[in-house]
Amino acid sequence: MIEQRQELNRVAGYFKVLSDCSRIRILTLLLNDEYCVNDLAACLGMSKSAVSHQLRILRSECLVKSHRVGKQVFYSISDTYVQETLTAGKKHILRYFGGGSNRNE
Repeated sequence: MIEQRQELNRVAGYFKVLSDCSRIRILTLLLNDEYCVNDLAACLGMSKSAVSHQLRILRSECLVKSHRVGKQVFYSISDTYVQETLTAGKKHILRYFGGGSNRNE
């Protein structure tokens, strides 16, 4: 029972990280390509320090991975599970709150 509770707490933590709009915006960009902090900041209209802060949180939950090229660090989605989670969330929202034809399917 304790192990199940710890597992559920980890799942809750995962979704808590996904509950921030700035982090969702970053992840949405990273679905299509990898970016460095400077490029993410420019695309999102955020400061570099704000983007770095959000990336640190995303890395803590293994939602993004990074690699260095020279002096720049590039970030990308860590695996297909993150992509599937974002895609499923978007489909759910569109279905029930914007564009879905039948809420009861």
